Amino acid sequence: MQKNITALLLCILLFAYSTSSHAGQTKEKVLLDSDMTEAFDDGIAMLLLAGAPNVELLGVTTLSGNSWVETGTACALRQLEEGGYTDIPVAKGLEYPLRPNRHDLFTLERKFVGRGHDYWVGSLDLKEPASWQAAYKAVYGQNPTMKPVDRHAVQFIIDTVRANPGEVTIAAIGPLGNLALAVRMAPDIVPLIKRVVYMGGAFFQQGNVTPAAEFNWYFDPEAARIAVRSPFREQLVLGLDLCEKVIFRAEHYDRFLKAIGDHPVRKMVRASFAGQSFEKDPNFTFFIWDVLVSAVIIDPSLITESVECFIDVNDQMGLSYGQGLAYPVEPPLGTQKARIVTAVDTERFWNLLCDPGYWKGKKQ
Repeated sequence: MQKNITALLLCILLFAYSTSSHAGQTKEKVLLDSDMTEAFDDGIAMLLLAGAPNVELLGVTTLSGNSWVETGTACALRQLEEGGYTDIPVAKGLEYPLRPNRHDLFTLERKFVGRGHDYWVGSLDLKEPASWQAAYKAVYGQNPTMKPVDRHAVQFIIDTVRANPGEVTIAAIGPLGNLALAVRMAPDIVPLIKRVVYMGGAFFQQGNVTPAAEFNWYFDPEAARIAVRSPFREQLVLGLDLCEKVIFRAEHYDRFLKAIGDHPVRKMVRASFAGQSFEKDPNFTFFIWDVLVSAVIIDPSLITESVECFIDVNDQMGLSYGQGLAYPVEPPLGTQKARIVTAVDTERFWNLLCDPGYWKGKKQ
């Protein structure tokens, strides 16, 4: 009899422990701010977060950068539709950088500033679609089943942070216009943001779009400077100092295709620039900038090396326009401290990205 009572008490204690342990597991609330593209790399970054069991993707805000905001909004909607994540809201944001006439004067600017090793300049060299609906129809040949929320991305960021004080991680994987205007319009949200994780900047090496600057921060240096100088609780920066160390090779591409199986986004992956390049040339290599942000949000222990510095962005037009600046000591007045990631565990990163568990999608 006593043995039975002891066994019963033990079962009750184990159940109570299991229940309390499960209840204590809270999901990371993430708001993704992106110049969205199909598949690699913004699209995969978004779907990886959407499929992560320890992440609650509160929404996706879009702006121009890699693509025009109209095209990026269409791409975000389509990929969420394909994955079955129709409950994740999308908010359309800024069309242009804060500096006036940047698109109109870009050809002249390029002549004076020069080019880095990457020729890609996104919407600075692309024709603007008439609307997100026109972009969707042009790319996908059909009408969408989702539509953006009836709020500008800037207001969506403000509302989401206020509704979840101290809980929201902002994954800023594009230019920083939406975030910059959000903190200017509503400075009260700055201490309410849990942290900002950026893909941007090049601090200890050359840039890519120019010898000095990385693309995201070069696209809108004025916005980038406002963002990184805001006194957020925590800033984590994944710039070229990390991203150009993680090489995307054919073996990873093949492994990723196997992992996603018949996921609806497979067709987009194969049709993307990276997919077509790998299938034509097995020696092709690529980078996966934005996907790294999603990965370290899902598993921060992937980070193996980082350095804490005060950071800034050069917003003065000239040869170093858009350059990320790091100050280990004696920083300029107004700069804020950030953790610059310089290395991750690449083996574990590829294991995470190529884990089929993230690519099951969600039934509509």
